Order: sequence, then C-alpha cells, then structure tokens
Amino acid sequence: MTRRRRPTVLFLCVHNAGRSQMAMGFFGQLAGDRALAWSGGSEPASSVNPAAVEAMRERGIDISTEHPKPWTDEVVRAADVVISMGCGDACPIFPGKRYEEWVLADPAGFGVEAVRPVRDEIERRVRALLAELQVRVTG
Repeated sequence: MTRRRRPTVLFLCVHNAGRSQMAMGFFGQLAGDRALAWSGGSEPASSVNPAAVEAMRERGIDISTEHPKPWTDEVVRAADVVISMGCGDACPIFPGKRYEEWVLADPAGFGVEAVRPVRDEIERRVRALLAELQVRVTG
C-alpha cells in the first residue's frame, strides 16, 4: 500500500499579518495532519494584526503565537499550491506550481468588525481548496 504525500499550501500576502495568517490558521485547523500550510509576506510586519487574532479567536483558532515572516525560494519550491493575496509582482513564480490569486480586502488597520467578513471569506475559500485537494476536513 502506498501512502499519499500530504499536500503543501503556501499562503502569501504583503505583510503576513492578517489574511495569510488567517488562511493558515483555518487550513491547519480543518486539515489537521492531512495537509501542511505555510505563510509568508513580501514585506513582513512586526506582528500579527490584533483584529485578525481576535476574529480567529472567535472561531476557536489561536493565531496569537504566529509571527510575520518572509518567504524563501525554498519554501515556494516545496509548496504544491501557492495562494497569493495581494502581493502582486513581488510574489515568486516557479514552473510546475499551482498558483491562485485570492482577491480579498486587506484588514490592516481595521477593527475586528471589518475583519470578520474577510475571515469568513477566507474560511470559505480554504474549505473549497481542501475539497479540491481531496483533503478530508475536521469539523
């Protein structure tokens, strides 16, 4: 019996402080150990957006221990799917990768009320992505 390799998804945005962190949080919560998610930013912020942390806490997902980080070419090459959320021309492109652009409002500088609709759309898209990747979701 052969064991199927876990799919790896990389979520990229400019600051790696909101959208990509929320996407990684949902992905990890829903996929468990059946798939792997990473995130990064083209210009990482100094900390994760507190409104994003609170919005995710409302859904039972703790991203408060995460920190914004840059991506590396090695991480991009290791990913099966690269999801960009507004990093534009700064996002790396390597042949043979599946790329998607998720157009989502940037929650930087907004309160939790403005972040909730972005969070909910990210969850919807992460669930759809996991279904496409044939990864069984938890919950």
